[in-house]
Amino acid sequence: MNRSPLINNMQVKLMLLFFVFALVPLCSVGALAIRTAEGLILDMATNRIRHIAMDKAALLERWIYERKADLEVMAGSSILRSMDVGEITPYLELVRNKYQVYDQIAVAARNGDIICRSSRHAAELPRENRSTQAPVDELYMSDIRLSPNRNESYFLISAPLLGDAGDPRGAVSATVGTGTILSVVLQVSLGKTGECYLVDRNGTFLAHKEPERILHENIAQLESFKNIFNTQKARITYIDYRGIEVIGASTMVGGTDWALVVEQDSEEAFRPVAQLRRTIVLVILLSVLGALVSAWLLSRYLATPIRRLSEAANSLAEGDFQRINIETTERHDEVGLLYRAFGKMARQLQDRQQRLEERVTRREAELKESDVRLKATQQAAARSQQLASLGQLAAGVAHEIRTPLTSLKMFLQSIESEMEIASEFGEDFQVAMGQIQRMEATINRFLDFARPQTPVFTQVSVADLIEDSLLVVGPRAKQQETVVTTRIADSLPSIRGDRKQLEEALLNLLVNGLEALSLRGELSVSAVHEIDPGKTAGRDFIRIDVTDTGPGIAKETIPCLFDPFFTTKATGTGLGLSIVYATLRRHGGSVAVESGVGQGATFSLFIPVEFEGMLEEDGKDTDR
Repeated sequence: MNRSPLINNMQVKLMLLFFVFALVPLCSVGALAIRTAEGLILDMATNRIRHIAMDKAALLERWIYERKADLEVMAGSSILRSMDVGEITPYLELVRNKYQVYDQIAVAARNGDIICRSSRHAAELPRENRSTQAPVDELYMSDIRLSPNRNESYFLISAPLLGDAGDPRGAVSATVGTGTILSVVLQVSLGKTGECYLVDRNGTFLAHKEPERILHENIAQLESFKNIFNTQKARITYIDYRGIEVIGASTMVGGTDWALVVEQDSEEAFRPVAQLRRTIVLVILLSVLGALVSAWLLSRYLATPIRRLSEAANSLAEGDFQRINIETTERHDEVGLLYRAFGKMARQLQDRQQRLEERVTRREAELKESDVRLKATQQAAARSQQLASLGQLAAGVAHEIRTPLTSLKMFLQSIESEMEIASEFGEDFQVAMGQIQRMEATINRFLDFARPQTPVFTQVSVADLIEDSLLVVGPRAKQQETVVTTRIADSLPSIRGDRKQLEEALLNLLVNGLEALSLRGELSVSAVHEIDPGKTAGRDFIRIDVTDTGPGIAKETIPCLFDPFFTTKATGTGLGLSIVYATLRRHGGSVAVESGVGQGATFSLFIPVEFEGMLEEDGKDTDR
């Protein structure tokens, strides 16, 4: 079984070998560096988040402890223990204004009735029935709740008011809004995505930077809740309540069933790793490029001379000395010696081959020269024979027909001028004169083809040219009931040409079209201005199309239509289309044919708007 040429290529093998030994260690080191960086960043981010969570929890515990201490101090005040409203009211206002953390401070009797209240807001928070919340004789802190008349959460702390004998006389309570927690505790510096929030053991948000989540959303069924309260299987990364992978840490707030959670999006935390990964990938890509270039240069240095020598040997075996490319080398190793020996052998064989080829070339040149002279002689003889035959034919027609025809024409004209012709013979007389003119036209066509006149160029209106030509063939069209239509584009530019010759060419096409039609056929003439981007190099042309609905022309006949004396008519001379072709050539234009059996025929004249001399190419175009 033949192995792939690519596998057998020495240069490819050397490149692959160098590539593997150079890049495999680099890629391994890069992958190890990325993994190590990911581990280090994860450890750093985790430690930082844990420390923040512990610091925030400690801060929150101390803050709650201070609030409880405040209530115990107020409860120990003799003013509050006196239960005198007049003294209590200014005292509560003074305390609330001094601490600025309490939304409301109230003193309640033992039965739970509010004796006095100091509130920051006009709308009071709902009354707390102290007797239903906890024993009167101990310090109490409620769960976080949501105010019904303000979009704010709060919790309540109360302390008992004891008499001189230690008996409970009532309680002092204060409501603390979580706004203080949000501004002091929950603000963290962990990039753009870091956040800190409080949840209880039921998974309900107690404090959050988005107030609409507080006491309204629950995460008990989410992975983050399980990770927060399941300390045995806590994960460093998990999916949070937003459905985003985060790095998080949580800690319980002492003295409460609250958990303080600190989280940061993994994408932001690992952004340095992503930057490191891009850097390593860029380094690896540059190393790959450098390795490929180095491997290519090394393999080229080793394998290219051997490959060139092999190619030269194959060319030498085939006798193709032009493909032998053995350059002079300054290498002094074995490859250089082999190059020089092979080059010497090739030059000797080439000299011998060249001498043989020179002999053969001289013989071939002599034969070609003889063949060219022979063909030129044959063509000149054939052309001379054609011209001679045409001249003899024209001379014979002119001698045999023109003289008696002229006499007959003059005789009939003298009869018409000297004697009155009866009305019943007038039509016959005109028919006779028409046949004489037709014979004169045939003679002139022979003579014109044999001795074409030099065109006299003037500005010719295309519309007038078509109109005058249709006037000439109009009677015949009416006679055979042929419908003649014209489509002439507006604002056609005038052309520069011989009006008489162009009109004769157009008349030839119109007459041919009428002759191809039976009764009630259709003949159409159209003229448009177009630019031919083909062999005429984008010159402006007037295109005149003559289309008939006749039987059409066979495909194999079309290439011969413009040859002299070729005709498909029983009485035709075969010179009409030849004259059309010659006239268009003299005007720098061309003629084209589109037809098929049973499809009618369209003859197209391409006449340049500005004549610039005779076309170098054949004006006849039967492929359009």
